[in-house]
Amino acid sequence: MSTQVLANVTGVAIGGRALLIEGAPGLGKSSLALALIDRGAVLIGDDAIELVVQDGALIAAPPPNTAGLIEVRNIGLVELPTMRAQVALVLQLDPDAPRFPMDVPARDLAGMSVPVLPFAPGDATQALRAEYALAKHGLPFPSEAQAATRLAQ
Repeated sequence: MSTQVLANVTGVAIGGRALLIEGAPGLGKSSLALALIDRGAVLIGDDAIELVVQDGALIAAPPPNTAGLIEVRNIGLVELPTMRAQVALVLQLDPDAPRFPMDVPARDLAGMSVPVLPFAPGDATQALRAEYALAKHGLPFPSEAQAATRLAQ
């Protein structure tokens, strides 16, 4: 089992799949994560994610040193429940993201190919758009039995 830590990446689990949000400081990674958590997502990690390859699946996990903490701008650090989930999509926050992506490129993360979608940050509907992005472009979720076996290990 190999591990890798990604910096400047925030992750949430939506319906058991990990959505990773990457971007420069101040672009709204934590804000988008909080909006998604308000809609039912669960925090994986804020500003760092630990990736673990387990039984052929790429799992996003809370980083040990900041597990359960998320920065709420102008408030400080807040503690939230966390979970692990299989990585399905990376949203790359980019003010110049194309309005209509013709294809979604993939990137190698810890030896696994993951779709990466350029994503415009900061509008009022970004949480809803992120859920649609995961549904349309994210890797499919394995059967519940496979996922339970992988995550239990």
